[in-house]
Amino acid sequence: MSLILTVRNEAASIGALLDSLRRQTRAPDEVVIVDGGSTDGTQAQIRAAAAGAPWPVRLIEQPGANISQGRNRAIAAAAGPLIAATDAGVRLPPGWLAALVAPFAAPAGATVDVASGFFTPDPQTVFERAMGATVLPAVSDIRPATFLPSSRSVAFRKAAWAAVGGYPAWLDYSEDLVFDLALRAQGCRFVFVPAAVVLFRPRGNLAAFYRQYYRYARGDGKADLWRKRHAVRYATYVLGPGLALAARKQPWLGVILVGAAAAYCATPYRRLLPWLTLLPPLARLQALAWVPIIRLVGDGAKMVGYPVGVVWRLRRRRFAHALHRRFARRA
Repeated sequence: MSLILTVRNEAASIGALLDSLRRQTRAPDEVVIVDGGSTDGTQAQIRAAAAGAPWPVRLIEQPGANISQGRNRAIAAAAGPLIAATDAGVRLPPGWLAALVAPFAAPAGATVDVASGFFTPDPQTVFERAMGATVLPAVSDIRPATFLPSSRSVAFRKAAWAAVGGYPAWLDYSEDLVFDLALRAQGCRFVFVPAAVVLFRPRGNLAAFYRQYYRYARGDGKADLWRKRHAVRYATYVLGPGLALAARKQPWLGVILVGAAAAYCATPYRRLLPWLTLLPPLARLQALAWVPIIRLVGDGAKMVGYPVGVVWRLRRRRFAHALHRRFARRA
């Protein structure tokens, strides 16, 4: 079993990840890391950790590679027929890898192609607690039959990766969703492993969160993902102000708007509730206040990023069609 990940300028977090990997109850047979061009000392940390690691560590330098290209390079170089994937910026509980690969060794393991792990927030501040509750799902939110795993926590057969042509090298964000959808279309058999949890630290401020969700939405637009979901968001923000104005003459519309806003934040507040008891009173109020702000900023980032991705896709399609016509005329 080969564990793969990609990094770029992760000096602040790579040490915690590698330390947590050392504590796994089931060790990988090898670790393959692709660096996309770090300039902050990430590579030096990896080499230092590799010197004393109980398993082989391969560091491959591929400056300029996006996440998809880095993962494909790592998997191609991996010796194992079974691939476990994670990301920089996470911590791995000791039993993570053992739980993730267990389905392949079970009596029905021959029928499993993909093991879908999970991830939970690893907040360090009040803002990050609110962020995790707002944007990261809880296990209770997951429908195992349709769950599309993040490549922060997933294992799959190398043959399945090869059958779908790997991660989409042309896509820089939302690439793991496109990969998952390709595996499902190929007929690969998924199993959900909620015990295979990694700890993921949410973004620490609104600017970083905005950039993250702008890029996610831009990736959705490039890959033509979730059209209806994005359409509903635009419709909500177009119709909402009109309804608010109409509520001045029709108070019952105001009741509907307040109810809709409460429902919109209900799930984050439900996730946040277990954390609130751990916080002092002022921090509780801060966490509660952050939820709608994070919602609004995230929606704004998505509404800006999605059309950028759509324009990229349409231009790429026109270029592909023009290239096809040119070569067809030559033929």
